Amino acid sequence: MNVMFAGWFGGWEIILILAVVLILFGAKKLPELAKGLGTGIKEFKKATREVTDEVQKAADDTSAPPSKPAAKDPSQPAQTVSQSSPPPKA
Repeated sequence: MNVMFAGWFGGWEIILILAVVLILFGAKKLPELAKGLGTGIKEFKKATREVTDEVQKAADDTSAPPSKPAAKDPSQPAQTVSQSSPPPKA
């Protein structure tokens, strides 16, 4: 990301921008602004990581082959399902 800005801003431009920010906000507000900016960036990265993990997890779940049903134990009798009679017509 620093490489991208290196082509746009030189040393004097960065100094000029910092001077304007210092004049607009004052020296007392700069630490608060920097802290808020840092917190915002941290939250954004955390949210991005969580979304990426969720997408990766969903992709892994869909690409995994379906599991085979459990094999029946031949020593146990098969279960029967009782069928109920249809309801009487009025």
